[in-house]
Amino acid sequence: MQIKVLADSNAVDKRYSIGWGVSFLAGKEVLFDTGEKGQSLLNNMQQMDALAADIKAVVLSHDHWDHTGGLWALLEQNPQIKVYACPNFSSEFKEKVMSAGAELVEVSRLTQIAEDIYTTGEIAGEYGGGYMAEQSLIIKSQRGLVVLTGCAHPGIIKILEKVKETLGGNIYLVMGGFHLMKTDKRVVALIINKFRQLGVKKVGATHCSGKEAVELFRKEYQDDFISVKAGMVIKIGD
Repeated sequence: MQIKVLADSNAVDKRYSIGWGVSFLAGKEVLFDTGEKGQSLLNNMQQMDALAADIKAVVLSHDHWDHTGGLWALLEQNPQIKVYACPNFSSEFKEKVMSAGAELVEVSRLTQIAEDIYTTGEIAGEYGGGYMAEQSLIIKSQRGLVVLTGCAHPGIIKILEKVKETLGGNIYLVMGGFHLMKTDKRVVALIINKFRQLGVKKVGATHCSGKEAVELFRKEYQDDFISVKAGMVIKIGD
């Protein structure tokens, strides 16, 4: 299987749109998050030969504009997509999904999306002093588990421990936003040490991870650090 990076704040070249947020296509059929803008998502899909008609499921990490913004343009092209969201998404969002003709699936626990692809289900977190649940995507690969995160509002370590608790096995790659932009570098160092304790082989920290945290992960993981960019293809198995 391979993962195509369809949205990020950096790109491999000028053909690709950039913006805040993330979007990862696992194989051809499962999309995790949609970035901030539909036009950007569709452009990058076209550049990477990813077809809206092939996508069967969109898994949204959490109810923030930079992760859901591209959804509506995608549903215009393929309203048959199943949209997987945490129960705490707003009623307005849920109604908009259903009015677009898509099927809304609310997930509160570990749920299989496709062969070898799962969502963690709702994991409790906090944002701006309020409750913010989030889900992450898990891919079973020959090399181990791949964990894709949106912003990791529940805490990146809490997410990884949940993955280990529910599916077990080795964690090969963790990629996405880690929400460490305002985190003291000493705390980031402890988090990196915990990554090592959990056996995480490769890391692709991006989006809200913060420049300082990204550089600390890069220094620790060296050749096993992935500089995530829109237009990139990451192979995770044969």
